[in-house]
Amino acid sequence: RLQKLKEMFISKFGSAPKFYARAPGRVNLIGEHIDYCGYAVLPMAIEQDILIAVEPVQTQVVQLANTNSSYLDFSTSVNNIQINKTKPQWHNYFLCGLKGIQEHFGLNNPTGMNCLLDGTIPPSSGLSSSSALVCCAGLVTLRANGKTLSKVELAEICTKSERYIGTEGGGMDQSISFLAEEGTAKLIEFSPLRATDVRLPSGATFVIANSCVEMNKAATSHYNIRVMECRLATKLLSKSKGLEWRKMLRLHDVQTKLGVSLEEMLTIVEEVLHPEPYSAEEICKCLGISLEELHSQILSQNMQDVSTFKLYQRAKHVYSEAARVLEFQKICSEAPANALQLLGELMKQSHISCREMYECSCPELDRLVDICLQFGAIGSRLTGAGWGGCTVSMVPTDKLNTFLKNVRKAYYQMDGQRLAVENNSLFATKPGRGALVFVEA
Repeated sequence: RLQKLKEMFISKFGSAPKFYARAPGRVNLIGEHIDYCGYAVLPMAIEQDILIAVEPVQTQVVQLANTNSSYLDFSTSVNNIQINKTKPQWHNYFLCGLKGIQEHFGLNNPTGMNCLLDGTIPPSSGLSSSSALVCCAGLVTLRANGKTLSKVELAEICTKSERYIGTEGGGMDQSISFLAEEGTAKLIEFSPLRATDVRLPSGATFVIANSCVEMNKAATSHYNIRVMECRLATKLLSKSKGLEWRKMLRLHDVQTKLGVSLEEMLTIVEEVLHPEPYSAEEICKCLGISLEELHSQILSQNMQDVSTFKLYQRAKHVYSEAARVLEFQKICSEAPANALQLLGELMKQSHISCREMYECSCPELDRLVDICLQFGAIGSRLTGAGWGGCTVSMVPTDKLNTFLKNVRKAYYQMDGQRLAVENNSLFATKPGRGALVFVEA
């Protein structure tokens, strides 16, 4: 693959690349939609990645090309980075990483670059192809400008810079992309960012299956509405407990300030919030503010037209999912005899909560989870933002081949479109290593 990339680079730019950077995609084993609420998550890097061949150049121009001809070439002056939020195209994610590093160091005349990108992560599949591209671009810009940063600093810069495209992400994708190590999943905690090894039990393999429903979280509002609903739930819970609600942004902050357990937070949600959707007017009444203040101070620009918010369901999902992550880690470290069954149960509960409380599944994902469980998965759930993309299943290693054969038949071979992409859509994966820069020997 590297040789092929080098040859294509030479034929495209007329000279050889000076270095390469790679950043992996990821699969989140448990802990969906809770990183932006401040809670720990449990992902692992996958072997699929974004790989970029780079040649720094004297001109202040960045030229981007892709080995996949459906992604068009792009070039821009490094001193005039414009990121289009309305219809994000592949090069905009590169520009996020580039701009993040430029701004961090205050680079006035950054180095120009010729870059050729090759990606093996299926796009819009919930395996973080976009964040891997942002991370890889950050790494490339860092190296081309002769700067250094720790992996933690890089992850934090790339998390912030991906927001230029309008996605209010929480930092899981960028953190695992940089901090991953081969052979281990990671518990990733935030503020401050840290990663702890989680040894997965032997005897099971994780299998990713793509529903073939594409979901681009920067191009749809589902994702950002959930972020906002969690923020509003934070404000209402804080107000009801006499906390300084204006300063509270994340559900984790409420738990920390109250000094109670996740179980107790679930009881508080039951007491304070009602399951019926809240109107903007009711939220204002609860907080004692005007509609004008809600729109100008709390709701983000792209949320101004949303009229109802489900706060009870979103908070319930977040607090219960946060507890499942810690339970998952505990089972992995204690390794009881029935560890696989216990982990499988947590994955199933996670999917039900994503489907019913967070409403981020879709009929195809639900069907795929059912098929995976029917053919021997011990646990299965959607992974990534949802509304399409992939499932992750834990399968006994000795049943892996039969499992793959049956799922192929039941989900992919029934449908011509799915059959066409089947080879990249169903695969077993092991925890891979994090992002790195390398020069050919």
